[in-house]
Amino acid sequence: MSRIQVVASILAADLTRLGEQVREAAAAGVDRIQVDVMDGHFVPNLTFGPDVVAAVRRAAPNLPIEAHLMVERPEVLVPAIAAAGASHILIQVESTPSLYRAVIAVREAGAEPGLALNPGTPVEALRELAAHVSMVNVMTVEPGFGGQRFIPTSPEKLRRVRLLAPELAIEVDGGIDADTAPLVAEAGATLLVAGTAIYRHPGGVEAGVRALRRAVSFTAP
Repeated sequence: MSRIQVVASILAADLTRLGEQVREAAAAGVDRIQVDVMDGHFVPNLTFGPDVVAAVRRAAPNLPIEAHLMVERPEVLVPAIAAAGASHILIQVESTPSLYRAVIAVREAGAEPGLALNPGTPVEALRELAAHVSMVNVMTVEPGFGGQRFIPTSPEKLRRVRLLAPELAIEVDGGIDADTAPLVAEAGATLLVAGTAIYRHPGGVEAGVRALRRAVSFTAP
């Protein structure tokens, strides 16, 4: 099995010291930082925008920054998010009637596009655009808030995504911790997004990252 990447979501970080928390995750060896951009319409919560993406880029100049756009009509926001420093931009397949345009807008802005699927969205929704992206994010909770409980049927959905698009990187996002990480890794996930399991681990950020890697056998116990 190739090494699975760990992605730290700042949704669970202490925002009063965001730069420090990003640097802690980078020092702990995460592979990416994720910024969840929510507009209060596509999902009920309202979170970050281009300025926060730019702040994270300054705090972690050498790490990929992944922006997950949980917004209506994401194609409008893509240029500003890419200009702020996002290297990867995820578009929810449910968020726009112009999904192809949104994906192409990401490439034209110089970032790597990916698609994200809500729990209730069929895997088949990926088929037409799978050739135009390099990754798919399978939401393992309903999007909008951190700290939710992992949906137990998610591994089976991951297997269906792997069959549909065997060449794509598969990211999982929601309720990922040392208990659920092995389940999704076995089902084909290649990137694990974790917020609470990293930033609210009782042993600190480094211990949280180490626990995830140990759970999927990337480091010695």
